[in-house]
Amino acid sequence: MATFLYKLGKLAFRRRHFVALIWVALLTLAGVGAASAPTAASSSFSIPGTEAQKAFDLLEKRAPEASADGASARVVFKAPDGEKVTDKANKAEIEKTVAAVKSGSDQVARADSPFAAKTVSKDGSTAYASVSYKVTSMELTDDDRDALEKTTDNARDSGLTVEVGGDALQAMPETGSTEIIGIAIAAVVLVITFGSLIAAGLPLITALIGVGIGVSSITALANALDLGTTTSTLAMMIGLAVGIDYALFIVSRYRGELAEGRDREEAAGRAVGTAGSAVVFAGLTVVIALVGLAVVNIPMLTKMGFAAAGTVVIAVLIALTLIPALLGYAGKRVLPAGEKSKLFGGGKKKAAEAGGSAGEPKQNMGTRWARFVVRRPIAVLLVGIVGLGAAAIPVSQLELGLPDDGAQPTSTTQRKAYDLVSEGFGPGFNGPLMVVGDLKGADDPKAAAGEITKTISKLDDVLTVAPPMLNKDKDTAIISVVPSSKPSGIETEDLVHSIRDTGAQIKSDSGADIMVTGTTAMNIDVSQKLNDALLPYLALVVGLAFLLLIIVFRSILVPLKAALGFLLSVLAALGAVVAVFQWGWLGSLFGVEQTGPIMSMMPIFMVGVVFGLAMDYEVFLVTRMREAYVHGERPGQAIVTGFRHGARVVSAAAVIMIAVFAGFIGSSEQMVKMIGFGLAIAVFFDAFVVRMALVPAVLALLGKKAWWLPKWLDRALPNVDVEGEGLRTAEEKKADPDRELAGV
Repeated sequence: MATFLYKLGKLAFRRRHFVALIWVALLTLAGVGAASAPTAASSSFSIPGTEAQKAFDLLEKRAPEASADGASARVVFKAPDGEKVTDKANKAEIEKTVAAVKSGSDQVARADSPFAAKTVSKDGSTAYASVSYKVTSMELTDDDRDALEKTTDNARDSGLTVEVGGDALQAMPETGSTEIIGIAIAAVVLVITFGSLIAAGLPLITALIGVGIGVSSITALANALDLGTTTSTLAMMIGLAVGIDYALFIVSRYRGELAEGRDREEAAGRAVGTAGSAVVFAGLTVVIALVGLAVVNIPMLTKMGFAAAGTVVIAVLIALTLIPALLGYAGKRVLPAGEKSKLFGGGKKKAAEAGGSAGEPKQNMGTRWARFVVRRPIAVLLVGIVGLGAAAIPVSQLELGLPDDGAQPTSTTQRKAYDLVSEGFGPGFNGPLMVVGDLKGADDPKAAAGEITKTISKLDDVLTVAPPMLNKDKDTAIISVVPSSKPSGIETEDLVHSIRDTGAQIKSDSGADIMVTGTTAMNIDVSQKLNDALLPYLALVVGLAFLLLIIVFRSILVPLKAALGFLLSVLAALGAVVAVFQWGWLGSLFGVEQTGPIMSMMPIFMVGVVFGLAMDYEVFLVTRMREAYVHGERPGQAIVTGFRHGARVVSAAAVIMIAVFAGFIGSSEQMVKMIGFGLAIAVFFDAFVVRMALVPAVLALLGKKAWWLPKWLDRALPNVDVEGEGLRTAEEKKADPDRELAGV
C-alpha cells in the first residue's frame, strides 16, 4: 500500500492543477445540488419490529382517518392573573383561535376546542386545544408551521398566554457561534504546531472543502432519502474533526521528510506513502464504526451513520490527493520540520520532529514524557486506570430515554407549553399513551373495548382513561391513557410494560389484542431496541477493527490493548455525560437547562464514533513506534522514538478534535449538545490518558512480546506495509545499484 500511495502522492503533486480542478468541480456540483434541492422537512421516525410501530401500521390500515402517526400540536392557553379561561372574553378568543388554527392549513385534520373536549384545568386558569394533522411532521411545510405560529401570535395580543407544543413545531437545531469558535481554536493550535500560517491553513482549507462537499451532498439528497437535520450536523461534526486531523498528519510528515533533505515532490510522495497509509486505516476504522450502526435497524440512526461515513471517506481522499496538490502550490512557503516562518521567529532551526539530523535529536516534551513512562510503567498504568475508573462510576446510575419537550430550552414555546400543561393538569398530560385494541377476534367488539378500558384504569400510575373510539368497521379501538408521571419518567415506562403485560388476560377475557403506541411508548421501544443491539454492535465493530489492526500492526496484543483502552475511555466519557446531563453537575456551565435521562442512542452512538476516532490516535502513534522497532530499535527506545515524532502532532490533533466537538455544545438541540459534549470528553480521555499514558506503559511492560505474531498468521496476513518498508528498500536499491544487481 505504501508504494501505491507514494506514487499517488507524487502524481497529485505533479498534476496539482488537475487534482485541484476535480475537487473544485465536486464542491461546485454539490453546492449547486444543495441550492437547487427542495427544502427537506423533518425526518420521519420509524422503528421496524417494535410494538409501537406495529400499532401505527395497524391504524394506518384500518383507521386512516385517525391520522394516528400524523403530526400533532397542543395549543395551551393561560388566562391573565385573576381571570379564568372560561370568562366570556377569554373563551371567545380561544374559540376564535382554535377555528383559525383549523382553517389556517389544509393539512389540519382536526382542532378540538378545549371546552368541547373538556381540557380545562380544575381552577379554570389553563386550557389546551389538541391539533392533529393529516400528514407526518416530516411532510408539514414551512407555510403550515407559519400559519400555526401566526395564529397563536394574534391570540397573545388579547392578553392570554399562548404557547405551542408537539412535534408539529419541531425546532431546527441551532449551533450558533460556538462552531466558529471551535474552528478558530483549531486554527490557533495548527499555527502553534507548525509555526507557519500557510502550513496551518492547509488542513483547515481541505477540511472545510471536504465538509462542504459532504454536507452539500446530504442537503441535496435530504428530501429524496428522508435525511433529518441531525444527519448533516453529525456529518459536519465528524467531517471537520477527521478532515483536519488527517491533513495535519500528512503535512507534518511532509515537513519531516523535508527536514531529512528530500526534495518537495519526493517528500510529498513519501508523506502520503507513510502517513497516508495510517490515514487510510484510521479512516477505515471510523467508517466501520459508523456503517456498523446499521445493525441496530433504526433507519434514522443508519442514515446518520452512512452520511457521516461518506464524509469520512471524502476526508481520506482529500488528504491523499488534495493535500499533496496544495503542497505543490505552496512551494517553499511550507518549511521543513523545526523551522518557523519569519512571522513566528523564523530562521532558527530546531531538532527535526520527524527524522533527523545527525547526532542525538533534541528532547521535546513527548520524548521526556515517554522516557518517564518507560521508567515508571506500573505507576502510570495504575494512575490512569484508577482515574478513568473513577470517572466511569456514574455509569452505574445511567438512565436512558429520549428527550421530549421538557428537555427543550426554557426560552422555546414548546418548553413553555410543556410547563403550562404540567402545572395546570399534571405532567402525564404531556405524553398520553395510545392503546390500540384489535377487536377482530372479539365476539362483542364494543364490550371488548369497554373491558380494555376497565382493566387499564385499575393499573398503578393511571390518571385518566378516555372512552374508547372505534373505527368505521368497529374492529379497532383507540383508547387514550394519561399517566400520572411525566413522559420520560421511570413510572411511565413501568406503566407501558404493565399495560402490555395485561394483554394475555384481556385476550382470554374478551378475545381482543392490545398494543401500546404513541410518542412516549415509541421512545420506550427505541431505548429497549438500542439496549438490545449494544452488545452485538460492539462485538461486530470491535471485532472487525481488531482484525484490521492485526493487519496494520502485525501483532495480537497491540490491537487487544487498543480495544480494552477504548472501553475504558468510553465508559469514563459516559460517566461524565451522566454526571452533567442526568445529575446536573456543572450543568449551567454547559448550558444544560433541564436534567433527565440520557438520550437512549448515546451509548451505542458513542461506542461507534469514539471507537473509530480512538483508533485514529492508536494507528498514528503506534505505527511510528512499530516503524522504529522494525528498523532495529529496542522496544523501549522505539516507544520514545514514536513519541518524539508523533506526540506533539497527536496532541494537536486531539485538541483540534476536542475544540470542534465542543463547538456543538452551544446547540439549542439537547441531542446535539449531548453528542458534542460526550465526544469531546471521550477524545480527551482517550487521547491524553489512554493513548498518551496507558499505551506506552503497557508496551513498556510487554517489551518484545507486544509485537509477537504467530508465524502461521504472519504468513496468512497480507503485507500492507504501513511503515513504508517498501519505500526504504527501494531507496536503498536506488542508492546502491550493485546491491540491486546482486539481488539483495
